[in-house]
Amino acid sequence: QLQAFGGGLVQAGGSLRLSCAASGHTYSIYALGWFRQAPGKEREFVAAISRSGAATNYPDSVKGRFIISKDSAKNTVYLQMTTLKPEDSAVYYCAASSVAVPSSRWSQYNYWGQGTQVTVSS
Repeated sequence: QLQAFGGGLVQAGGSLRLSCAASGHTYSIYALGWFRQAPGKEREFVAAISRSGAATNYPDSVKGRFIISKDSAKNTVYLQMTTLKPEDSAVYYCAASSVAVPSSRWSQYNYWGQGTQVTVSS
């Protein structure tokens, strides 16, 4: 199971940190990722990190503003979001993949959390 939390309402230019705690079959998890989906839009890749934490992956839309990290002892992955923009508003989902690489493809993620709402006001 994946439990995501930390969303909320923030002004443009502000910061938020999302957390996602993994439990259960953590032995099969190789990569952890964050995706987001705004109303009427397709699910969008936000960030991913390999199981070791050595490799990360970001799309250009968040590169330099978002940082993904993990605490293996706590089986928790974090998404530090800075310089938030109104277009970052969406429901953010954490996901876990049995693929080793931090993939940007949602189809490679086997487990999904319930999502947490992020709203950025202008």
